Amino acid sequence: MYRLIALLLLAACATAPKTVAVGRYRAPDAPIYSNAVMDQNRLVGTWQQVAAFGGEACKPGGAEISKGAGGLNIRYRLCESGVEMAGAGPMASDTVGRFTVPGQPGPWWILWADGDYRTLVVGSPNGRLGFILNRGAFPPDRLKAARDVLEWNGYDVRRLVVY
Repeated sequence: MYRLIALLLLAACATAPKTVAVGRYRAPDAPIYSNAVMDQNRLVGTWQQVAAFGGEACKPGGAEISKGAGGLNIRYRLCESGVEMAGAGPMASDTVGRFTVPGQPGPWWILWADGDYRTLVVGSPNGRLGFILNRGAFPPDRLKAARDVLEWNGYDVRRLVVY
């Protein structure tokens, strides 16, 4: 009897295991904004991944965006949340700067594009992905601007891996 009581007391004192939301890189209560004034046609071209959250677990990738009859299409291989993700298909958009991309855990929101469309900061309201795509040289000033945009949108930039 005493053993049963001791076991019950021990069980009552044990704390419930903590659950960790894997792949959440931004504060859930932080506001997030997509780029509402961008020219989506300027996304067409070849992009290299230069940074990602969880990026230490896989190699950087890239994306090829093309214009099709129904809008933009994409073919990509990216390191996202430590997992290599690949896919292809239409980039459906219901509003400027926000896309549904085949095979993704959430929507892609373009948080920022520099004035010449050489650097894109991509995030998601659910915080499960965040990465930076670039074309050509990637100077420190654009990296700083991209990090600032991510931080402004609630991302923990200490967890960003720059390749």
